[in-house]
Amino acid sequence: MLQNVIKVLTKYGYLFADGVWITIELSLITVACSSILGSLMAILRRSRLGVVRFITSAYVEIVRGTPLLLQLYFFYFMPPQFLPFLNLSEFACVVIALVFNSIAYVAEIVRAGIDAVDRGQMEAARSLGLNSRQAMVRVILPQAVKNILPALCNEFVSVIKETSLASTFFIGDIMSQYKIINGFTFLIIEPLLIAGIIYFIITFVLSKGIAVLERRMKASD
Repeated sequence: MLQNVIKVLTKYGYLFADGVWITIELSLITVACSSILGSLMAILRRSRLGVVRFITSAYVEIVRGTPLLLQLYFFYFMPPQFLPFLNLSEFACVVIALVFNSIAYVAEIVRAGIDAVDRGQMEAARSLGLNSRQAMVRVILPQAVKNILPALCNEFVSVIKETSLASTFFIGDIMSQYKIINGFTFLIIEPLLIAGIIYFIITFVLSKGIAVLERRMKASD
């Protein structure tokens, strides 16, 4: 087995390298977009308008209550059929699906971070003449960031692992490259083992980095 692993790495290592880059690129785009839209969703969930709260809550529950793979299939096949003029690439369709899914989880992370801030902070801000929006932007959110950031980093780690489902559509991620190498070599275990080790290294390094970030943020309190 070791000989086959070395053989695969020597001959097809560049494919795994390409897969790592595409996986990280896909994850970064997903987290960046979902962080912005998820934060907006979390704020809308606190709206005084019942209709807005209902729509945003329904969105979160639907996304969290359906499998990511189903959402990937939906956004992969739906745009070409109903919105052909957009001419979206496979990569774009997968990104949209991942962002659509991640928004719901980021919204919950941001909502929990906001709720963790003492309610007295809002009352104090309002007593100083700030309206609700100003108090949220200038007082609540800056304090909530310390609660949100570590959880958001963990969401990034989760997204990296979830991108493996995108290999269903062969967009060039790590698992897509595994399937290609498997087709070339007819080996199953060895390239699968390499892919698993790559995922572990990426997530392990990121997890340790997140742990260091959390310790520094706690030390700064």
